[in-house]
Amino acid sequence: MGIEFTSTLDASIDEVFGWFAKPGALRRLLPPWQPMRAIHEADSIADGRAVLGLPGGLRWQAQHMAADFSPPHRFVDERVVDGPRSVPAALAGPWRHEHEFHETSDGRTEVIDRVHTAVPEALLRSTFEFRHRQLADDLAAHHTARIGGLEPSVIAVSGASGLVGSALCALLSTGGHRVIRLVRRRAVGNDERAWDPGSPAADLLDGVDAVLHLAGAPIAGRFTDAHRAVIRDSRVEPTRRLAESAASNGVHTFVSASAIGFYGYDRPGETLSESSTRGGGFLAEVVDDWEQAARPPGVRTVQVRTGIVQSPLGGTLRLQRPIYTAGLGGRLGSGRQWLSWIDLDDLLDVYLRALFDGRLVGPVNAVAPEPVTAADYATTLGRVLHRPAVLPVPEFGPALLLGRQGARELAAADQRVVCHRLDDVGHVFRRPSLEASLRHQLGR
Repeated sequence: MGIEFTSTLDASIDEVFGWFAKPGALRRLLPPWQPMRAIHEADSIADGRAVLGLPGGLRWQAQHMAADFSPPHRFVDERVVDGPRSVPAALAGPWRHEHEFHETSDGRTEVIDRVHTAVPEALLRSTFEFRHRQLADDLAAHHTARIGGLEPSVIAVSGASGLVGSALCALLSTGGHRVIRLVRRRAVGNDERAWDPGSPAADLLDGVDAVLHLAGAPIAGRFTDAHRAVIRDSRVEPTRRLAESAASNGVHTFVSASAIGFYGYDRPGETLSESSTRGGGFLAEVVDDWEQAARPPGVRTVQVRTGIVQSPLGGTLRLQRPIYTAGLGGRLGSGRQWLSWIDLDDLLDVYLRALFDGRLVGPVNAVAPEPVTAADYATTLGRVLHRPAVLPVPEFGPALLLGRQGARELAAADQRVVCHRLDDVGHVFRRPSLEASLRHQLGR
């Protein structure tokens, strides 16, 4: 029982071992398809304790064993039962996870995960394939950033608790950057600062090198007058005020979230690049105003026009996964409309590049290089999940949830968007094909 999984990375042993010791490492290694989340990362991989949350309020606690700590070659954690909410020993059995690192003759690092448990290897393999792939890709992303001139920086992040923001904070901290989360509640600790979107404090961005601004109310929902107001009001004016604060505090880079909704919802037969004109509709108008607000004078600014993010933790994939798993999936409407998507980790890499690559200024399309039609998306997701995808969803279906305007501008949007700016700077995607992205995100 248990598993031993090995891979070799193009990084030094000190770099690899050090990555595991940084904040955010545990969060980067948790498979997104599994029902667990990081509640507390170990303060030290020598003798700290990590706590994971499971369904039903249960807690999985992993104690790092000081007697087995031998940097940069080895650290070990064991599951412990401590408290009434701990996973019972009779339910999970023993768990000892040995992490070993060996330097190869050519300066690379062999990473060995050895888990002693009653859980069969077949149930663990996808998890460790994900972990090793994630580790290799993240180290490569940090290497590219260093080559590009990104030194350890102080980076303020708004929207840090969201799907993209939480993953982005973890990626940045494992890269050696100090992340300051801008929160709309009472700040806790030195790595949070209370942010009033309507009136940012004068010293909010003191000592900050760059800002990644991701905050904004969710767009999904019925497009009532009230919902439209929330979408606009949570974006345009707060972005303007935060951007002005960045300019007055000497911040050198201001990167703001944006959306391919800029191009409008109905662009059949067109290929849309960053130089394409704005489209029609409510979202196009909001995104245009949002981007204009994110351009303070004297600061390099980037607006990340994001496509449909692929992650089972949020967005459309989170909604579609259980439907397809039940064998009830299928294309939306005619299936001919284009979907411009991006893997969550590729989106993080776009934000990272925006920090260090001075050639990126203004709008950048954060979409994978291979958009697909709605029909192709349905077929691919069904194939990955080993389920049929033959039950078409009539266009009135999304309208029941989103209203007619919401369905038209979100669910049925036809946007074939290309990433010319990223191509121009030689950006490399982790997962350029939809099938590769879905297999990684769903552990298939």
